[in-house]
Amino acid sequence: MTRHAITVAGASGRMGQMLIEAIGKADDCVLAGALDLAGSPMLGQDAGVFLGQKTGVWVTSDLRAGLAASQTLIDFTRPQGTLAHLQMCRELGVNAVVGTTGFSDAQKNEIAAAAQDVAIMLAPSMSVGVNVTLKLLELAAKALPTGYDIEIIEAHHRHKVDAPSGTALKMGEVIASSLGRDLKDCAVYAREGVTGERDPSSIGFATIRGGDIVGDHTVLFAGTGERIEISHKSSSRANFAQGSLRAMRFLAGRKTGLYDMFDVLGFK
Repeated sequence: MTRHAITVAGASGRMGQMLIEAIGKADDCVLAGALDLAGSPMLGQDAGVFLGQKTGVWVTSDLRAGLAASQTLIDFTRPQGTLAHLQMCRELGVNAVVGTTGFSDAQKNEIAAAAQDVAIMLAPSMSVGVNVTLKLLELAAKALPTGYDIEIIEAHHRHKVDAPSGTALKMGEVIASSLGRDLKDCAVYAREGVTGERDPSSIGFATIRGGDIVGDHTVLFAGTGERIEISHKSSSRANFAQGSLRAMRFLAGRKTGLYDMFDVLGFK
């Protein structure tokens, strides 16, 4: 059996550790590199130390060394770090699965440019369940084009640095596109004071941050006399790790191109 050689970025983080554990349990995968920030206390240690296991892979901040033996990078870090990682991926011919969120439009253009040299799977959520939910939202929005007010409510742990979440924004983009709108023109991210009546064409967002919530998302279609709620709730990061490995397998054999989880799941 061919084993996919994978490097994990952010190896000491919650998601990085979940990915390292998932790779270790997958028969067709092998950990080939583990990256972390300069100054991390994990540098120089075996990437499996948190599991009490030896992987033979040492955590490093040297991008070239960490990616040298890899076929695919899996990255759930921060935008600036991910872009630096992708530059090295382009140089070495390493594909990338990117679950980082909070990219600006300009940064997304940089990712698209990198995809001319390597294959990249970019998605705000690697969860298969979340992406099935996105498909359901697409169908719901097309069936409910008028008469329903749309609100997106998301909740995450206290450590999350961007808001709304990338998944919530993706939900808004899918709904807006299904309705023939541009989310930039109809999104409402904050309400305070006397706001006046709700614009029926708007898509509202509400953000909650607290505790150790992995990720909850609910889209409310509120009509007259009824409301429809479509929700996804994550109780573990394991679903993101398994989705990432599924995306990695999708990229195997692909040399270039920018893809998302709809490509991986065959929704397109």
